[in-house]
Amino acid sequence: MNATTTPPAPGSLRAYGHYLDGRWTPAPEQGEGIERVAPGSGGRVAARFASGTADDIAAAVHAARRAFDTGPWPRMTGMDRGRVLLRLAALLRTHSEDFARLEAEEVGKPLQLARGDVAGCVEMFEYAAGLAMAARGDVHTNLGEDFTAWTVREPVGVVGMITPWNFPLLQVAQKLPFALGAGCTAVIKPSELTSSTTLELARLAEQAGVPAGVVNVVTGYGKDVGQPLAESGGIDQLSFTGSTTTGRAIITASAAHATRLSLELGGKAASVVFADADLEDALDGVLFGVYFNQGECCVSGARLLIEDGIADDFVARLVDRAGRIRVGDPFDDGTEVGPLISQDHVEKVLGYLSGEILGDARIAVGGSVLNDDAHGSGDYLAPTVVDGVHPDSRLFREEIFGPVLTVTRFRDFEEAMDLANAVEYGLANTVWTKDVDKAIRAARRLRSGRLWINTTIDGSVQLPAGGMGASGYGREMGQAGFDEFTELKSVQLRTGARTPFFRD
Repeated sequence: MNATTTPPAPGSLRAYGHYLDGRWTPAPEQGEGIERVAPGSGGRVAARFASGTADDIAAAVHAARRAFDTGPWPRMTGMDRGRVLLRLAALLRTHSEDFARLEAEEVGKPLQLARGDVAGCVEMFEYAAGLAMAARGDVHTNLGEDFTAWTVREPVGVVGMITPWNFPLLQVAQKLPFALGAGCTAVIKPSELTSSTTLELARLAEQAGVPAGVVNVVTGYGKDVGQPLAESGGIDQLSFTGSTTTGRAIITASAAHATRLSLELGGKAASVVFADADLEDALDGVLFGVYFNQGECCVSGARLLIEDGIADDFVARLVDRAGRIRVGDPFDDGTEVGPLISQDHVEKVLGYLSGEILGDARIAVGGSVLNDDAHGSGDYLAPTVVDGVHPDSRLFREEIFGPVLTVTRFRDFEEAMDLANAVEYGLANTVWTKDVDKAIRAARRLRSGRLWINTTIDGSVQLPAGGMGASGYGREMGQAGFDEFTELKSVQLRTGARTPFFRD
């Protein structure tokens, strides 16, 4: 792998070691390491990753610590760091199709969506480069004639990053370029299921001129490498994206060193559709919001809250459209929903559709594995709509993380807002209405880090993203995402003589 400068083609078995201090460790042989089976492939092994240990994390943290404490990266000008990030963005654009195909193969997402992910990542690096070049502090000159003070933003130091399997490249791109632009160094632990694009990104970082030790990647299971990274006293900050359950474990693991944390955790977003909405737009938006990326998305619009007067007709049209969604091979350009990440995850999602959890709710469409000749792997789950879901139901309250939409009716604005806020999560919500007063009132009432109005799961790199409540804290992207990886320092200078406090 050391000599490779182009990402390997999907379909060929690829094997990776860790990337530590600018060098690759030996890749695991057959029967060793972690073997990743491509979703929907019927069992084909796509990649083999090294199964890391606490010692590998210690080596990576040591390399990142040395690179920060004594290396050139934090001491370069913001202009120079920005230029490196721009070179990295250009390399990623050159290899964008290769990266998209790796993402589609390991995650199971449709190739058209994977291409969009990679394009978004290129923008992240370009935007972070601009922020690095423009970074500045503030000067205070109105503190009295004898005082001048200034504030500076300094890099926080060594940043540990733990990223999930559903958007492997996009999630690391929401962290890494901003941390690098600020002058930090990094140790990245990608999901053991989808590590290829993170490792290939490290290779491009080296080609772009990122010094050895600034970016380090250790692959492996959470208990073997994620927990030691969270427990490490050698990192200054840990940035984690994943489930709320794991996020709470990370809070505990990092407590001994009071490590600074940035956590983007689970979600249970609502799509609130009012009767005065453009119902055709809302119909398409609700479908996209829940079935985008197979529903394996933290901001998935998994709860439809629909105004009573239009509910029956809207749900009937929704069920019809959901039943016609094209589910298939991620590499087929006509595919709209691909396979789920694994058969274990399929079983987890199906568990929510059992009689005990369903209660009085009704599966209006889907709810089962597709087992025809085109979907014989067992990884494909039909897009599902469950009508009549009560707010007390686990279906309403828990993150399912699959192609399952629940439907709950409301009578008026206040009830809609109460239902939307009735879960512990606060990552995102969507409102569909043409009444601007109602839209603004909803924006004030809804407790979530992001809100879309008459659109959904749109993104702009300039806008910060993050959660409230059980969805975590901290922000990614935007100026706030850059500032997340800095420490703010105040410096006060006195130029006149000091009035003595103690007297002879």
